[in-house]
Amino acid sequence: MTELISEHDVVAIGCGPFNLGLAALASTVDGVDLVVLEERPELTWHRGMMFGDASMQVNFLADLVTLVAPSHPLSFLAYLHDMDRLYTFTVRENFFPSRREYEDYLRWAAAKLPSVRFSHRVEEVHWDAAAERFTVHAVRGDGTRLRMFARDLVLGIGTAPYVPEALAALPAGKLLHTSDYLYRTADVASAGKVTVVGSGQSGAEVAVDLLGRNLEGGPAVSWLTRTASFAPLDYTKMNLELTTPAYMQYFHSLPQDVRDRLIGEQWQFYKGISTDTLEEVHELLYRRQLEHGLAEVELRFGITVESAAVDSTGRAVLTCRHRDTGQAFEHTTDLVVAATGYRNRPPAFLGPIEDLLLRDGRGRHRVRVDHSVELAQGVTGRVFVANAEIHSHGVSSPNLDIGAVRNATILNAITGRETYRLPKRSAFTTFEPPRQ
Repeated sequence: MTELISEHDVVAIGCGPFNLGLAALASTVDGVDLVVLEERPELTWHRGMMFGDASMQVNFLADLVTLVAPSHPLSFLAYLHDMDRLYTFTVRENFFPSRREYEDYLRWAAAKLPSVRFSHRVEEVHWDAAAERFTVHAVRGDGTRLRMFARDLVLGIGTAPYVPEALAALPAGKLLHTSDYLYRTADVASAGKVTVVGSGQSGAEVAVDLLGRNLEGGPAVSWLTRTASFAPLDYTKMNLELTTPAYMQYFHSLPQDVRDRLIGEQWQFYKGISTDTLEEVHELLYRRQLEHGLAEVELRFGITVESAAVDSTGRAVLTCRHRDTGQAFEHTTDLVVAATGYRNRPPAFLGPIEDLLLRDGRGRHRVRVDHSVELAQGVTGRVFVANAEIHSHGVSSPNLDIGAVRNATILNAITGRETYRLPKRSAFTTFEPPRQ
């Protein structure tokens, strides 16, 4: 079988917004040969939650490049100009693009980057100590095998939908993850009762959709969450200081036990619900008071789902516990929507170099401040990670608005120079103690 051999400075694996942004920034840097490999045939972004009115939670400046390179040709403003929508976007006076528009922007940028290669599945990565290169074995969509040599790797394979063990026993017909919600609308419509387990923005958006269906005579709705309330995202301006590059660097300097404690305390940065969505929920609940004969709706917070099974009638039965009182109860429903988030997925292709990647006491990669993983002694190449370092860089690491800064940091490390100027002061707050 044909095998194509090539050599590059950097091979980036996975093409979501983060590695796409890396390719965009690298495209205007002389002397950097970077390729991005993506196993899917095209770029898609959260299609299963692409509600018609869904909006981004970051403004248009948090695109692939602007926060480190505002004049870059692959900025969101350049996209709008190219699409002849710049003027109407300005008149709109809403600087938060829709999710559909943001995905279209990503696809526009990908189409302009020959370094981005779809239908390329990575099978294995090896370290060649003699050549001081990583060897990436991949297969193209047409069956052609590829062997690529690279000095450095960037892992941006994203996260995978997470279904907790308590729900895992339910058959596929009774369970769906929010990531598949819009693909399963027929199942939603045919159910007598739909239960959302978990909150966060995704859970709330599904609840809005279900409440709208309920108002039109649709299924009964239950919404159960472990959190102590249906809590809002804390996006107040001074609290957002904790999502800045300055805080990320400070966070990285802390002992791991302190970092782990802070991550637990800062959950409202990434598990809360936008105030606009909470207002939608309340408005729909208020409107239900004016109607009669609608199917039941219940909302309960402080609820832990401990197990799930299917009863003799074919309905899903959740064994739950009320966290304040400890009281156990059963909850019967026809369909469960797991709004239980995402988890990092360990890629099988790293198996041959797994013993070279150093880990902390909890089995997580030890990640340096420049987003590279600490490697075994003697390995001169580097493995950088994107959106796999909450434990080392804090809760802002999955945020789109940190993507350009992280990618600039990675490119600066790869080139050994300040290819992109990083923000020197991104927060008004000083996080370190005073010098004595």
